[in-house]
Amino acid sequence: MVLQLLAEAYRLRLLRGIEEELYQLGYSRQAGVDEVGRGCLAGPVVAAAVVVDPRTTVPGVDDSKRLSAEARSQLAEWIRESAIAWSVAAVAPEVIDRINILEASKRAMVDALLRLEVVPDVALVDAVALENLPFPCVPIVRGDSFSYAIACASILAKVERDRLMTDLDAAYPHYGFARHKGYAAPEHLDALQEIGPCPSHRLTFRSVLPRVEA
Repeated sequence: MVLQLLAEAYRLRLLRGIEEELYQLGYSRQAGVDEVGRGCLAGPVVAAAVVVDPRTTVPGVDDSKRLSAEARSQLAEWIRESAIAWSVAAVAPEVIDRINILEASKRAMVDALLRLEVVPDVALVDAVALENLPFPCVPIVRGDSFSYAIACASILAKVERDRLMTDLDAAYPHYGFARHKGYAAPEHLDALQEIGPCPSHRLTFRSVLPRVEA
């Protein structure tokens, strides 16, 4: 148990390496921002932003894709309690169809950052470059694996989007949204072929359109 605790403390110290370097440069209020749902066929793209407290590290924080639903839910609660500020934002499927998924992902992240009650000194962004914000943004490839703040944001975004997709499942029960969260699972593709899309599908995504047998 002691060795496991030491290993986890060391992992978290490495995960906060970028943030520690920025603290040394005077960036004391740091936000992480990430989005979830970019590759889905239905539902919104959701982003979360978190201004992390430099005095507090939540054990277990990691890239949301590496965590179970139960772990994400518990960690999300701890992250919200320990953060200086946090926010979420969503961009609807009809907007995704109009402006494309990359631009919709950027819009969701910008909206999440602008909704923060505390203005950060810097934002760490998963992968993409964001512009026209009143503070610098640093894109980090695979940021949810290399930045504690971005990992926190990835967890909040995933938990929020899963909640929204569960709500959509109640409205449109034929697709299995609560199980696959709008991704291209076989049961989802079969439902699309049988009954077609619902109002929450992204109509510009090729797999959403009816498949024609050759």
